[in-house]
Parts: sequence; structure tokens; C-alpha cells
Amino acid sequence: MAELVCALVSRKTLPEQRWVCVCKFRFCRLRLISLFCPACTIKSLLPAASLTMEGRSCLHAPCVKVYGRVHGSRGVCGALQKHMKRGSLMRAKTSSVGASNADFPSEDPGMYQLDITLRRGQNLAARDRGGTSDPYVKFKLGGKEVFRSKTIHKNLNPVWEEKTSILIDNPREPIYVKVFDYDFGLQDDFIGSAFLDLTSLELNRQTDVTLSLKDPHYPDHDLGSILLSVLLAPREEQREAFQTQSLRLSDLHRKSQLWRGIVSVTLIEGHELKAMDANGLSDPYVKFRLGHQKYKSKIVPKTLNPQWREQFDFHLYEERGGIIDITVWDKDAGKKDDFIGRCQVDLSTLSKEQTHKLEMPLEEGEGYLVLLVTLTASAAVTISDLSVNSLEDPKEREEILKRYSPMRMFHNMKDVGFLQVKVIRAEALMAADVTGKSDPFCVVELNNDRLLTHTVYKNLNPEWNKIFTFNIKDIHSVLEVTVYDEDRDRSADFLGKVAIPLLSIQNGEQKAYVLKNKQLTGPTKGVIYLEIDVIFNAVKASIRTLMPKEQKYIEEENRLSKQLLLRNFIRMKRCVMVLINAAYYINSCFDWDSPPRSLAAFLLFLFVVWNFELYMIPLALLLLLAWNYFLIISGKDNRQHDTVVEDMLEDEEEEDDRDDKMFVDIQLLTDRDFRCLETLLRAFCYQDSEKKGFMNKLYAIQEVCVSVQNVLDEVASFGERVKNTFNWTVPFLSWLAIVAFCVFTIILYFIPLRYIVLVWGINKFTKKLRSPYAIDNNELLDFLSRVPSDVQVVQYHELKQDPSHSPSKRKKNNPG
Repeated sequence: MAELVCALVSRKTLPEQRWVCVCKFRFCRLRLISLFCPACTIKSLLPAASLTMEGRSCLHAPCVKVYGRVHGSRGVCGALQKHMKRGSLMRAKTSSVGASNADFPSEDPGMYQLDITLRRGQNLAARDRGGTSDPYVKFKLGGKEVFRSKTIHKNLNPVWEEKTSILIDNPREPIYVKVFDYDFGLQDDFIGSAFLDLTSLELNRQTDVTLSLKDPHYPDHDLGSILLSVLLAPREEQREAFQTQSLRLSDLHRKSQLWRGIVSVTLIEGHELKAMDANGLSDPYVKFRLGHQKYKSKIVPKTLNPQWREQFDFHLYEERGGIIDITVWDKDAGKKDDFIGRCQVDLSTLSKEQTHKLEMPLEEGEGYLVLLVTLTASAAVTISDLSVNSLEDPKEREEILKRYSPMRMFHNMKDVGFLQVKVIRAEALMAADVTGKSDPFCVVELNNDRLLTHTVYKNLNPEWNKIFTFNIKDIHSVLEVTVYDEDRDRSADFLGKVAIPLLSIQNGEQKAYVLKNKQLTGPTKGVIYLEIDVIFNAVKASIRTLMPKEQKYIEEENRLSKQLLLRNFIRMKRCVMVLINAAYYINSCFDWDSPPRSLAAFLLFLFVVWNFELYMIPLALLLLLAWNYFLIISGKDNRQHDTVVEDMLEDEEEEDDRDDKMFVDIQLLTDRDFRCLETLLRAFCYQDSEKKGFMNKLYAIQEVCVSVQNVLDEVASFGERVKNTFNWTVPFLSWLAIVAFCVFTIILYFIPLRYIVLVWGINKFTKKLRSPYAIDNNELLDFLSRVPSDVQVVQYHELKQDPSHSPSKRKKNNPG
């Protein structure tokens, strides 16, 4: 419980105090916002309508001033809770801060319609590293978001010219206007906020309003302004109007998520890039950005003419196109990456359904990039109510089945299948608000496709009843459904998540999925009811398995974690121990530790060597797969649940709860620690020790440890995926492996090896000539990338519903 000193309509002097204004119209509804104490830097929740610093007046007309200072951790002031129970705040003396220009009735003001035109912003604060922002505006009424503008990218003087209509039941309650800078994958940056006082408006008259943006934490900063045109008028037929407005907002919410086309960008190569390193070379990589969508290419070390051969797909939301921002960077270990140059691709100048080869010279740098850009029509992605069901309509269902029939196996290879997800309801969700309720909404993700439901306010058992449809580009994709709690002034709180591989879905069955924590390692409170249907072409899906996986948007880079490093080390150790034990077993046969076993091994060795042919290698692997399949169908399945990995994941979750990340706090290092670190530095950074400072060396060590952590994960995952292929963890992939081994066996049996090597060599030598811009790939590695590792098997494992389960504590996380 936070220790807070409170007073009603009084004034005391406290060091570093912060004023909290509590409007009685909001206070009686228990609206909660976050107060951040600058002294202890710990968040505390206080019942409040707005935050202001000392000396600034409350923007609400009738208000009660309360102030205090936080000295503890999270909690609600006990004195305020006492007053809330007594109702003394409601009876407290209020003071008028400003005169009202509009003559509103005091008891029941009735229904009003507020027409707002969001025109433009002026001199907004820069929140991005490039000295710009990606601003958008939120309008809130009574703590609920009633309108959100589109995002204007890289502009401090944005022009929106957007209109909306809001129904007002209490014109004495102001409109809260907040401006944010959009950051994909991260929490959006706050630019500034202001209140639109409706009591200052004249009824039935268009008024131009300029709102100066302020930050309660930095009241003296000039954060710019936004210009509005508003019209407030009485509204009759209140209930019908409110329903019409809700439908309008629902349609707007639906349309804002659906993309109108797909932009496929292939990054081929770069030429004559600028040298940024002392050796006269660079380690270049490329960043792409279209709206909120971001990609990052691989790093090509030590070259000025890099070859990438990577493909990225963007969603196109605007009919007139958009602009892809491209920046080229030089990777530097232990310090900030160097900027090489930038260029832009204006999609409005490119024709659709055609591949364009572009040579883009770099601005603010040297050299140019070679790109292939293709614009195609949008895939069938929709959001609808339960009453609109494509698969229940016989004609539409027949058309979908025909589209993915075996007869069309070579038509549009990227369109593998069709997915329909019914998000019906959730039950017994976690209470994320102090009032014991939540404001849940649902996010449905399939690779980079992301759609949202509406928010159901103040409900732990929400019903959404929405249908989402997606085009499947890879049948090995995982459907992720995440439930969040909408917060007024912060990013949404995580309530639960499920991850469902498409190949594990049972069509047409409504199931209750137990929600898991953010790491998908254990249950959290609540279940969600889904009904999912998957229709796909098996031949297309098999061919797509041998192609590179679709890359995800740029995510937060991996951080160094002691538990994650230990987990990856133990996983790799288990894979290595399998090989070591096999070597010991073979050596024991040579040592005749067991004479019968050694005799059998000796006879088998003679037989195999005398009769060995190359086709026997895939044949042996085929027999191993068949033997494991026979054990499974006969009920002698020797596979067991991987409790070791599950225990490691639980330990890692506890470590994350303590936020115990392996980062060095320089202020806490002793002299002995410095000497130990210097010894490590000589081992890792001896080559350029004269060029780097001590802090750079620390960051270099951290980068090396992160690289080791990632390499351990890749090696362990490779071994686990090979094992899971032969264990029939994913039957579709194991059957595909059987087909491949049968084909290889037949080819090696009937065709001499020299002809096979000859065909392989001719293909390799002429591939660049036949297809200069083809993307290189390894079919075996692409196949194994679809097989889940042991960690993913645990994450995708469906939990059984346990009515007695109740989390001992509430964990609040921000979405990624």
C-alpha cells in the first residue's frame, strides 16, 4: 500500500509534490489513471481525472483538489479509500474555475451531438531519432476512446482533415485529447494532451478551436498545438442516434484494419556503398518501413557490394499507395551503428500486378540498391459478425473448396489455404483494474496479419462474436490469439494468450482454450472460446514447406538473460549427449562388453559393408520413420512429455518476474569486479583494445554473450527438430519426409550417382544465368524450420481446463 498524505480543499507544502485534480463527475465512477512519482520512480494508482503540477488550475469546472506524495510501491491511498466509502468527497465544497458560456441544464442535460473536424497539427514535438514524429490523435470521453485518427508519418505539421461525430450525454464533461507518436512493436510515445471544454462552446455554432498540447510532467515545455472545428448541437431521438454512432465507429474500426493490397519487395544487392570502417569496408544491412510495418535485412560482413537476396511483404492500406522508407546502416559491435544512406520508393508511381526492377541511388551517402517491387491485389481478409459466415453459405463454401482443390495445385502458389476464426467469448478473465473489472479486447494474429475485435468494457466474461478470415501462405503458421485489457492512459495490459498451430486445428469444433502467460509456458486466469476452420491444398502446402519462411516484422532484439542462456546451454548439452552416448554404445561393441551384442553388431557390419549401396541411406531413414509410426499406432509410443524443458521455461518465467536480466550496473561494481572484467575484456577485445573505451568493451562483451545465447539456441533447435521429425511430432511433416525418402531411394537405386551429381552441378552453375534475381535457399533447412523445437512444442501444447486453478498473483505485462 502506498503511503500518501492527503488533504481536501487545503494546501500544504511538501517537497516535490504533485497536484492531482479529481473531478466529482469522474470520481464517482472510479476512473483510474497512473501517477508517476519523480522521487521514487515507482508507479502508483490514484483515483483521479487529470494530473497537473502545483500552481496550475484544474481544467474541470467543479472539482476537488487532492495532493500527495508517494513513498511506497503500487497501491491506492488509504485516506482516499476511506473518503470514497464515506462519500465525503462528494459532499466537499467545490469551487468554480471558469465561467460557462453555454447554458446547460443542471440536472438532466439530455443528449447532444458534437461534430469534430480534426484539421491539422502545428510544431509538434519530435519523438523519433530522425527529429520527426508519426503523430495520431485520440479523443476520449469518460475514459473511453471514441475516435482515433489515422497516423501521419514523419511530419511535425500533420494535416488530417478527418471528421467524426460524438454523442454527448453530459456536456459538462470535457473531451480529453491526446496526441501520440506511433512506434511499431513498442509503446507509443506520448507527445501531449489537452482538454476540450464543452461548456465554453456556443450551441449550434461552428467554432474553430486551437488546443495547446501539454505534458503534466513537463508543464513548461512547448509541445505544439492542434486545430479543430467543432459544432455542439442538441440531439433528439437519443437512443437511435447512439446506436447509429456505435455502428459508425464499428465500421470505422473494421475498415482501418483491412489492407487493400500486398507489396512484395525483394532486396537483391547493393553497389559501391560508402566505406564506414577503418579497413575501408562496411558491414551493411537495410531497414524498410511502410507505415507501422518494419523489416530488417541480414548483415553482410566486410563488403561494399553486398548480396542479400531477401524478400519482404508489406500490407498496403491506402488505395493511392504509400512511401517505403529505406535506410542502409553499417553494423558496429559495441557502439552505435553508422548511417550509410537512405532512399524512398513511391508506390503510387508503380503499376499493379507487375514486377518493377528499381535501382535506387542513396541520398546522404554513396552507391545504390537494386530492388524488385511487385504490387498485387489484396488477399481475402475480412472481419464480420457471426451472422455473416462464408463457410455456412453453400455457394461460398463450394467456391472456397474449389479454389483449393487438387486440380488447382499449381495455380497461385502463394495462396495455400483459407482460415476462418470465430472469436466467440471469454470467461473468468483476470481483473486488471482496481475496480475488479477489465476492458478486454482480442488480437488475432497469423504471421504478419493482425486483426482486432472491439473492446467490451467492464466485463470479465466478454462476448465478441466476431469472424475473422485470412489467406494462408504457409500451413505451418501458428495462429496467436491474445486478450488485452484496454487502459486509458497506458499501453494495454496483457490478460492471456493461446498459440494454435494450423495443422492441429479440428475444423468446425468450438473449443475452450485455457489462456497462457506471455511466454506460453503456463496457465493464467481465464478461457477463450474459439471455433476455427482450415481449408488448404496439400500439394501447395508441401511445396511451400521447401521455401523460405515468411519473416516477421522487426521485433525487439534479444536481450541477455541468465536463465535463457542456461536453458539454451542445457538444451544443446542434451543434443550433444545423444551423440556421445551413441559413440559410447558403438565403442562398447568394439570392447565386447556384452558378447552377444558385439557379435550381432559384427555380423551386421559385415552384411552392410558387403552389400552397401548409396540408396540404403535414405532407405534406412525411411525404415526408422516407419518403425516409429508402427510404435505409435500400436500404442507403444515411447515419446514422453518433455518435463525438463517445461521446468526450464517455468524457471525462466520466474526470472522474468524478478526482472533479473544480466546487465552490468557500473555504479555497483567494486574494484575487484573491475579487475575481473578487465581480464575478460583482454580475452574478448584484445584486437582493438586501444580504440574502444571501457564502456564500449562492456557492451561488446554483452553482444558476444547475446550471440553465444542465440547460437546455442540455433544448434539446440536444429537437433530437436531432427528428433521431432522422426518422432512424428507433426504428422504432416513426417509424411512429407517419408515421400521425400521414397523418392530419393528410387532415384539412387535406378540412376547412377555420376548422372545425379552432373545434373546437380549444371543446375548450380546455370542458376544465376537462368534467374539472376532468384533468392538462394536450402530446402533441407527450410523444411526443418517448420518442425517445432522442444520449446515450441511446450508452448503450443494445449492445456486442459482446471476449474480449481487460480493464479496466486496478478501479472501485468505490456504487449510486444
